[in-house]
Amino acid sequence: MKPKLLIIDDDDDIRSQMKWALVKDYEIHLAHDRETALATFKNIRPPVVTLDLGLPPHPATAVEGFATLSGLRSVDRLTKVIVITGQVDAANGRQAVGDGAYDFLAKPVDMDLLKIILHRAYYLADLERTNQELNQRLAAGQFAGMLGNGPPMQQVFSTIRKVATTDAEVLILGESGTGKEMAAQAIHRYSLRRDGPFVAINCSAIPEALLESELFGHEKGSFTGAHTQRQGRLEMAVGGTLFLDEIGELPLPLQVKLLRFLQDKHLERVGGRESFHIDVRVIAATNVNLEAAVQAGRFREDLFYRLAVVKIDLPPLRERGDDLALLAQAFVSKYAALNQRDGLKIAHEAMRAISQHSWPGNVRELENKIKRAVIMAEGNRISPVDLELAGGDLHEPAGNLKRAVQQLETQMITKALRRHKGKVAPAAAELGVSRPTLYEMMEKYGVGREPTDS
Repeated sequence: MKPKLLIIDDDDDIRSQMKWALVKDYEIHLAHDRETALATFKNIRPPVVTLDLGLPPHPATAVEGFATLSGLRSVDRLTKVIVITGQVDAANGRQAVGDGAYDFLAKPVDMDLLKIILHRAYYLADLERTNQELNQRLAAGQFAGMLGNGPPMQQVFSTIRKVATTDAEVLILGESGTGKEMAAQAIHRYSLRRDGPFVAINCSAIPEALLESELFGHEKGSFTGAHTQRQGRLEMAVGGTLFLDEIGELPLPLQVKLLRFLQDKHLERVGGRESFHIDVRVIAATNVNLEAAVQAGRFREDLFYRLAVVKIDLPPLRERGDDLALLAQAFVSKYAALNQRDGLKIAHEAMRAISQHSWPGNVRELENKIKRAVIMAEGNRISPVDLELAGGDLHEPAGNLKRAVQQLETQMITKALRRHKGKVAPAAAELGVSRPTLYEMMEKYGVGREPTDS
């Protein structure tokens, strides 16, 4: 479908001239006064409008034109209004832009220049609306720091809400990088223990000889080097939540001791002779198949069922559908702000590369790729090369000739525009194509200009 364009002008000849000059590229709608213009605008909601300031009943002044501009912006502030008028007074132009107009042209209109301005206006309008939609999706899909609009993550959020208000043990399952600790933190945040501590320990990161002391604490003199009494992570989490990450790596002797604690919540420090009751909730997580580990004798069956009162399965990123794009955009917004790269976007070819990647490292891998890309991107678009993904590197197999040609053309256009700071005319000359052809190719491949293209 062609993009909609509303032309507002009181001169029949000018409206006809503009219509026939632009009808090939746009769905044209016409209006001759403020009342008709606002009614048409509310009905079709075009992203771009051209506006004559000299409208009836006062065509010799700019009063009606400015009133129309105000009315258009009150309906939709994202619409790009290009003021076209015989009122050549520069003050009117400055006031129009100051009042929210996108650009200002004097009659007689240079159609080639108008087409360039229209192309830029539609491009910017599309970016802003995409950003607005992203923010709305983020607001709808955000839960305790996690993002997800798709059914798999909505099911996870629903389970977290239900289990958070209980004290039941929870087992969080998922591949590395899927956000298991974030899910545990969400349970804690929505629980009655939210004001207590959240203490995490990675069972695979601590040597087996030290893990028991880390978990349960020790008494003074209980082993060489135990010069003082020391609290373990369970004791540190009193009144709150202990998160046991990579529980599948817990040695069998400690599995017995943890099971005993979960049954009666009595803690006995290493080297201690007495036990005492503590109030702590335990949430565990693993990226291994615990049921297979039970069958292999590496994990106690009774501990598995004790931990898995409620199971939460976090889906891998490759199975989360549209959430992939949502997360990518969110990470770009986050790291662009941290690196003062406002306006940075993901190019279409980069988003294709993101969608085609298998993401073995899941959300963590995606975040790290985006973080790097924000730093490495030279212009206002993140490319597959910035992400270190196939799709932008000619040394990567393209799959077929057509795709390889598209990749080559995309790279050459992007680099030419960067060299000429977004100026289309010199970039087109360097590439040996006409300006209209370059514009068509930019639109086809989703290649945008640099911010310095004004």
